[in-house]
This record gives sequence, C-alpha cells and structure tokens, in this order.
Amino acid sequence: MQRERIRNLFEQQAANYDIQWQRLALFNDALHLLMQSLLAGLPQEANFLCVGAGTGAELRFLARQFPDWRFSVVEPAESMIEICRQHANAEGFAARCEFHQGYVESLPDKERFHGASAFLVSQFILERAERADFFADIARRLRPAGKLVSTDLCAEENSTAQDQLLDLWIRVMRGGETSIEDVQRMREVYDRDVAVLTPQVLQAIIQSAGFEPVVPFYQVGMIRGWFSTRTE
Repeated sequence: MQRERIRNLFEQQAANYDIQWQRLALFNDALHLLMQSLLAGLPQEANFLCVGAGTGAELRFLARQFPDWRFSVVEPAESMIEICRQHANAEGFAARCEFHQGYVESLPDKERFHGASAFLVSQFILERAERADFFADIARRLRPAGKLVSTDLCAEENSTAQDQLLDLWIRVMRGGETSIEDVQRMREVYDRDVAVLTPQVLQAIIQSAGFEPVVPFYQVGMIRGWFSTRTE
C-alpha cells in the first residue's frame, strides 16, 4: 500500500533527516521568511495545523515567531514525530502543541484552525482525486477564510526539461558526488512514489478542494509554493 510504503520510508530516514536538510537550509530560510509575512495577519492566539510536519522545521520556526500560537502537529511516521516532539521540548514550546501520529482525516472534523501548512506532502498521493480529498480534509478543519501555505514538487509538461530538472533535484538532494547509478535508483523511487504535476494542475486541485484564491508565492528547483484561503 502506498501510504504504508511512504510511512516506512520516512521511518527509515528520521534519524538523519535533519542532517540531510541542513545543507538545504537556504531553501527553508526563504520559504519561512515568506511564510511569516503571509501568516502575520492571523490572530495573536491562533490555532495552527502542521500537516505532515516531519521533524518540525516549519513548526519550530512558527513557534519562535508567534509565541502565543497553539499547534496541532500531524505526522504518520512515529520516528519523525518523536524527533519533532524532542525539538519542541528542547526549545520550550511543547506545551503549546498537540501531537497526532496519523493523517489529517483522523483529526476531529470541525472548523478549528486559523491556518495550516502542508510542505512537500501531497506529492506522495498518486491519484488526483485523492489529492483533492487531502486538501479538502484540510479545508474542512480550517475556519472560514482560514489560510493554507503548501509546497510540492512540480514541473512543466515538457519531458526533456522535466527529466533534466529531476536529475538536478536528485543531485541536490543527494549532495556530493552522485553516480549515474544513484540518480537512476532515485528516479525509480520518484517514478513509483511521487506524482510530479504541472503547477497549473496542482493549483486547480487546491482550488477545487475549497480554496480561493490560490496564489503562487515560492519557487526553487522543483519546489513550488502556494498561499490560499478557504472559501466561506
């Protein structure tokens, strides 16, 4: 099952996940800076939902910037959410967090949150209808006019350009010297487990799930980001 395979993949990566992404800190720094400005208009004591939080990069940033916010943290991989919890304890904001090992649809189906994030999550949902359901599950848990910031891997519908961009992305992710064999193995993983859509298609999926407008605000390599508002 796709979900189980992806969950196991992240369980295996958890111990080295922060180290792996440390070399890509500039990507996160730019994303977080923009996110801070986009979400600054939320209430001072906002309730915020972090979907697929991993080890908590965006959670930690938001907790520092907005010291009165409370967070619900959703992550299916037990090892990832345990590291996320350790970070929250070490940085002194764990009391403002509720940790949920699982998926967003397992949360109470009520309009509770002023905002939500979902960074590099929906790309692992291969079927487009299920991907729309994922964003709709988030929308149902946001208050009217609640805000969503999301990112996913995207590429334009040009096979040659997409192949070259994917090779570049794999080399960036792997770091150092990357052999042709390493690239090929990673490409097989991406072909099997990641749905790389065009930005236009993904934007339409988010909009169909109950968000309007859906505004692109971030791009680096294959990562595209959108800021959207739950419709009334």
